[in-house]
Amino acid sequence: MTLSERNTFFKVGIAFCAVCAVVMLTASFFIVPVYETLDENSRRPADFFQFFVVNKILQPNYYAVHASLCISVLFSLVGIILIHFFFEQTSAPEIPFIAVFTISLSFEVFRLILPLRQLYDFPSFYLLTVSRVLLFARYFSIFSLFAASVCAAGLEVQKSLNIFLFVTAASLIVTFGVPIDIQSWDTSLNLINGYTGGFKLIEGVAFIIIVLSFFVAANIRGSKEYRQIGLGILLALVGRYFLINADSWIGPSAGILFLPFGVWFVCSKLHKIHLWL
Repeated sequence: MTLSERNTFFKVGIAFCAVCAVVMLTASFFIVPVYETLDENSRRPADFFQFFVVNKILQPNYYAVHASLCISVLFSLVGIILIHFFFEQTSAPEIPFIAVFTISLSFEVFRLILPLRQLYDFPSFYLLTVSRVLLFARYFSIFSLFAASVCAAGLEVQKSLNIFLFVTAASLIVTFGVPIDIQSWDTSLNLINGYTGGFKLIEGVAFIIIVLSFFVAANIRGSKEYRQIGLGILLALVGRYFLINADSWIGPSAGILFLPFGVWFVCSKLHKIHLWL
């Protein structure tokens, strides 16, 4: 991917995130009043941290979930604009994948389809389609971070397009291989997916591998900045986790603290590494 092609990708990403932000703002006027009646067929998120820690302390709150969605979409827009501004003339093989991770947060606006269905009784097909698109975006972002860590460890830059194809194929396999129950959802506005425990385990292992890969890159390249990037990725993933899964005010609180700081830390260190190359 040439510098020009990459910058074009950034601009397309900015346009997409801007559209999602407008949709989020417009839909909020109609959706927020619906939350008071949105309890049917819902249950609390059942992953380990939510079940054993958060669910014992905090009650579900759809307004908090909506705040998490707003933070996700606005962060995505502001983040990709800043990435384009600071890396417009700087070549960094990892940054397109970091940009994909940032843009993917805009897809969280699709979770609004659940409260929207309370207002407009559209066919279940649309609910299923949107859910699979959202699932694809989430796994594409995770696999993209893995690709960024591989590039940091020394993969040839010329193979980046091949990596994108591999990441796309892997994400599609997951997306169409997971059964989705369109009749039930949890209080974080996520539809209930099949094999939840197995895929949570895969995500957890992927997070560990991604962070460790940047530590390996620090040893291979002899640059301590890659070790710091690994820590930044960890913070960003923690923030993303809370924005996607939490159904209480811990979601927007932790998300707005960890996600922007983590991504900023990653990008600042990457810019420092590649600025003089």
